[in-house]
Amino acid sequence: MSEHLGDKLSRLRRLSNLTQEELAEKSGVSVDVVRKLEQKRKASARLPTLHALASGLGVELTTLLGDPPGVPSTGEADPPQLAAVRRAIHPLMFAPVQEPDGAEVLTPSLLRAEIADAWTMYHSAEFPQLLNLLPGILADARVTASQEHHEGQAALGKAFQLAGHLSIRLGKLDLALAALERAIAAAEVSGDPLLVPMICNSLAWAYQRSNRLDDAKSIALYAADGLERDGLTDDASGLRVWGGLTMSAATSYARLNEYDDADRMMRAAEEAAARLTKMPPADGDGRLLSVFSKSSVRIERVRLAVQHERPEEALRLAKGMRLSKDTPVSWRTWLLLDVARAHTDLGDAEGAVKALESLRRVAPTWMRHHTLAVAVVSDLMALQNRPPGLRSIAEFLGVTN
Repeated sequence: MSEHLGDKLSRLRRLSNLTQEELAEKSGVSVDVVRKLEQKRKASARLPTLHALASGLGVELTTLLGDPPGVPSTGEADPPQLAAVRRAIHPLMFAPVQEPDGAEVLTPSLLRAEIADAWTMYHSAEFPQLLNLLPGILADARVTASQEHHEGQAALGKAFQLAGHLSIRLGKLDLALAALERAIAAAEVSGDPLLVPMICNSLAWAYQRSNRLDDAKSIALYAADGLERDGLTDDASGLRVWGGLTMSAATSYARLNEYDDADRMMRAAEEAAARLTKMPPADGDGRLLSVFSKSSVRIERVRLAVQHERPEEALRLAKGMRLSKDTPVSWRTWLLLDVARAHTDLGDAEGAVKALESLRRVAPTWMRHHTLAVAVVSDLMALQNRPPGLRSIAEFLGVTN
């Protein structure tokens, strides 16, 4: 069973030779919050608080949060599937370049379809299956890139970007950064002016997970400004990429406790999403572009409101939302979890359980992949009067008294 956040915080604090008061001062978090977390009177904390505590401890955020659900650290070597992905991202040094072995070289269009299907698997949280397929996808992309330069390099960039995203989900941030560096290298020679900015968005996410919030903000703003400067936001494809980068920058601002700047940027993104609905649809497979729509912007605004202890605002933003058909299951998961968190913060346990029950119906796999689900249910289980349905959800997530 994973280590409780309070136990981990206490252990890391002692390793740093800090008292609770000293950690509170270094991180800018109240000593009362530190005490409640360590005494397990709080099962979770907002991301800005966690970022501040990680900074005060001098560790990465992932060290404080632990391994992502479903990827426990056992101290053993990587499983064969992950080792194969590492080998695909980091080929053997000094080995000669392998020529195609006679197997059919995928055309760029077939390769794009293969990668788009793999992204669909990612958004469906089919991570074990994707781990098995990813080395072959990267191999296909490398071969096609050697035969079809520009289109092949673009496909190789998207394949490496996918490898970076999966590595982040598995808590392998060094591997993610290596994959994304290779993705940008392929994108730079692909001739696709949107591909580098798209991968910059992924890189910003990796920096956020590494608690490099200033770096995450800077790279997202740099890429977004470049799109505007080059006049690439006048069509749907470019505007979607710009919107994703703007949302990413807003998230970094929010986690730096600059909520007003974050809110301003999210409102700008929402205006862009409204413009997007009046444009001709983007060319090609939308699954290979940034996830950006009126729905995704509103979901992110709900998330930021919850993280900054504004539950009433979060529920107001979420009320009556109609999600677009292209909203991935992963984003729907975030929305329902944040609604549950907001209801919990307001003392509405029944409302929280209702949102969790909806999530269990809509995305049971993703529900099990989020520590926030466990944190919310743990808080609800601590109540004297537990609402109907909570026990079943707790058993589903493996949460005990």
